[in-house]
Amino acid sequence: MKSNVLNAAIAAGLVAAVGMAGGAQAVELSADGLGQVLIYPYYTVNRNQQTVISVVNASNAAKAVKVRFLEGYNAREVLDFNLFLSEYDVWTGTVFALTDAGFSGDDAALLTVDRSCTAPDKSVWTGVLGTGRPYQVFQDFAYTGAHQDSGPVDKARLREGHVELMQMADLGGALRTAVTHTSAGVPANCAVVQSIDPNHTGLLAPTGGLFGTGGVVNVAQGTFYGYNADAISGFTKIPLFFATGNTPSLAQANTGPGVATARVFDATGELFRSDFPTSNPAQGIDAVSAVFMASTLLNEYNVDASVGSNTDWVVTFPTKRFYTDPEILGVAPGAAGALAPFTYTFGQRVAGTPYGDPGNGDGQSCSHVAFVPYDREEGRPVASGGFPGAPPVKIPALCTSVNVISFLMRDATATESAVLGSRLFTRLPPFARAGWLRMDLNPTTQPHALRASRDGDVYSGLPATGFEAVNYVNANVTPGVMSNYSAASHHRTLRSCANAAAGGCP
Repeated sequence: MKSNVLNAAIAAGLVAAVGMAGGAQAVELSADGLGQVLIYPYYTVNRNQQTVISVVNASNAAKAVKVRFLEGYNAREVLDFNLFLSEYDVWTGTVFALTDAGFSGDDAALLTVDRSCTAPDKSVWTGVLGTGRPYQVFQDFAYTGAHQDSGPVDKARLREGHVELMQMADLGGALRTAVTHTSAGVPANCAVVQSIDPNHTGLLAPTGGLFGTGGVVNVAQGTFYGYNADAISGFTKIPLFFATGNTPSLAQANTGPGVATARVFDATGELFRSDFPTSNPAQGIDAVSAVFMASTLLNEYNVDASVGSNTDWVVTFPTKRFYTDPEILGVAPGAAGALAPFTYTFGQRVAGTPYGDPGNGDGQSCSHVAFVPYDREEGRPVASGGFPGAPPVKIPALCTSVNVISFLMRDATATESAVLGSRLFTRLPPFARAGWLRMDLNPTTQPHALRASRDGDVYSGLPATGFEAVNYVNANVTPGVMSNYSAASHHRTLRSCANAAAGGCP
């Protein structure tokens, strides 16, 4: 293995999250960073980068956790396995490009040196790097062959996306004993949990207490964009353990018989509490979307040539596939049938218009957005009057599950984003050398609103998360020495909820 594949057990120490566990009785985006479900908004292996992730079990209960990697176009699964954490345990992994380990091809893979139990066992993974470092190559089965979805079918599609970790159950009795580490630092008997009957009495209701961190690192360049995983608390009150397959999923949120209650706080501290049915119709996924719903995302940018800076924004829609993937929706490929708040199914062919609407097509599920950039002195663009025959301004749209907005000049030739090297990027010419940006996820050109809750609450916008990644290049540290300074900051969110009958969301 080349030295530029970073060991996540080391890299995990570069980012940290702290908090205290809470006892939420509703699906909630945890302000303390601990929960039952963790969403890591971005992984990439582009541009000789790796992505390190870690998950910490901050509780004294053993856990069964589903780990799922999802590619960035349509969030099709590229790797999943079950992970078993003992009390106070930590698991780490590194997503890397095979070329960074001396292999050929565009594939990405997961490397770990962690000893926690997994199913399937790491002994059946693709191979081992160096001395005892198992790795598993990401798989393309979910978007090729019978599962083609109009997106790319090459291996490069594996190279960027996002990650979900879902606690399926606490472990009691013999299951807890099996995953607990001995004095030698290894679990007592992984074989016990690698073939659990889903009806085993040792599978207990999840109690949460997980937190996670991620980071995109370039070993050679010395850049590291670290972030905290979003934590969802109160996701389920019952065990959701499955030995194999695509379940459990985010659509299985539940907080009581027949209901998934979401609890959402806006920027003023006002609480919205909304109940979604989990059958007839099934809207459990809407409870999860509700806590990510944003009418506006806010963050900064810096593209100052004098300090060698560039900026990318990662914008991930963690629940989008449940509203737009034809295979999940049960409609024919390319057919209409998207659920609100999204407009088009993935691959639905809709012609654009002369007025700048990009429409939709193969490998896309586009949603209009709007950008309002500011400089650091209150300045912002001033609209100028149009005239007959003027070329239309293209309406900006985000068309994939993971999107990267890159602040690139109009005349800059680019096949990837400026900072993260993303191929899933949208170009946004910067308004100034530095400032901040409002991204409207509920524009007048294409309003977006989540389906109403059982009590009539309607959230405007789109379910989104992500962060700003900014890099500064100092070419004059000392003669002949260049230095990079990198940082990541989570997007800030404005939320909007309305209830026509009640006059406002409760």
